[in-house]
Amino acid sequence: MKVLVIGGGGREHAIVKKLKENKKIDCIYALPGNGGIGKDSICVPIGAKETDKIVGFAQNEGIDYAVVAPDDPLVLGLVDELERVGIKCFGPDKKAAIIEGSKVFSKNLMKKYSIPTAQYEVFDKAESALAYLETAPIPTVIKADGLALGKGVIIAKTRDEAKKAVFEIMENKKFGDSGNSIVIEEFLEGPEVSVLSFTDGKTIVPMVSSMDHKRACDGDLGLNTGGMGTVAPNPYYTEEIAKECMKKIFLPTVEAMNSEGRTFKGCLYFGLMLTKDGPKVIEYNCRFGDPETQVVLPLLESDLFEIMNAVTEERLSEIEVKFSKKSACCVVMASKGYPEHYEKGFEISIPESEKPYVYVAGAELRNDRLVTSGGRVLGAVAVEDNLEDAINSAYNRAAKIKFDNAYYRTDIGKKALLVQKEGIL
Repeated sequence: MKVLVIGGGGREHAIVKKLKENKKIDCIYALPGNGGIGKDSICVPIGAKETDKIVGFAQNEGIDYAVVAPDDPLVLGLVDELERVGIKCFGPDKKAAIIEGSKVFSKNLMKKYSIPTAQYEVFDKAESALAYLETAPIPTVIKADGLALGKGVIIAKTRDEAKKAVFEIMENKKFGDSGNSIVIEEFLEGPEVSVLSFTDGKTIVPMVSSMDHKRACDGDLGLNTGGMGTVAPNPYYTEEIAKECMKKIFLPTVEAMNSEGRTFKGCLYFGLMLTKDGPKVIEYNCRFGDPETQVVLPLLESDLFEIMNAVTEERLSEIEVKFSKKSACCVVMASKGYPEHYEKGFEISIPESEKPYVYVAGAELRNDRLVTSGGRVLGAVAVEDNLEDAINSAYNRAAKIKFDNAYYRTDIGKKALLVQKEGIL
């Protein structure tokens, strides 16, 4: 069986590694992949948004199954195009992917179907948004409507910061056309939880919860990034909260999408905040999160391909989805200066013994040498019997990996460990 994985980051490397465990899969292609993914699959230099080229390649190579991992090709309708030529896919079609592709759509969906989320207003003109901010509660959250590489959300702590954010997004087009409309919403407080889930539009199976660390610097300081590390499970996410989320958020979301004629099949990501008024949705993603995938999939004991295929065939309820009771930690090693300006092209040294536990994101092969090519370079991952050991093992692994200008946070999982040890909720 030939499988195609679309994308080229750490998330895709985690997916490829997990798919390799299935003995029925003879060959995995990654488009475009990266220097690290190339050790576990055949990389082809076709971009994730080059729909026509991807479809042509899939047809020519006789691909049996495709996994569309990133948000952009999902929102653009790559699944629709692959299925049109008879190739089975994991991932939502274009109509369903709008749940991430438009924050205006997702907020309106939650309002219509009474799914708990922050109060909000929508604006398509800067003038009206600025007028609203004159009296809006502060702090507030400004969100570009469309995709913005995970960076289209600004938490404004002052009125001036809020106005500046509106100007940057709507007038200066910081995120391009994604900022033609914006959402200004209530600032919520509480622990954040990421819950990825498999769904075939009828059944929904949540995966192990995780805790992301978005800020660039220790102590949750600095700029927002795509994620500097993760741990799983998230100790804030208790069994009681999980039941509440299933009843009030997960099932209602699947049913709401069905009611709108936008049945969602794939990985539906719930970004949650556990507020004093209960769990609320911060955001939906229409795909596996990055770097959450790097700690969730190593804990999956069931066969990933069998689950994906069951989702495609709408028989998820017929198979067992089992996760380990162990803990996992991912420490993201980045290029110094990320998420703003950073240098590239530095050789990466990874001891052979550590390679099975490293998920490569921003690196390429030059003359058979792995060199840095992005802001987030790789994730050092560890799975252990308990959270403390997983964190220590991940950091021990990161310390053995070398490249110039390497940078990583030193407190990934520290808060989770404190909660787990002392019960500070």
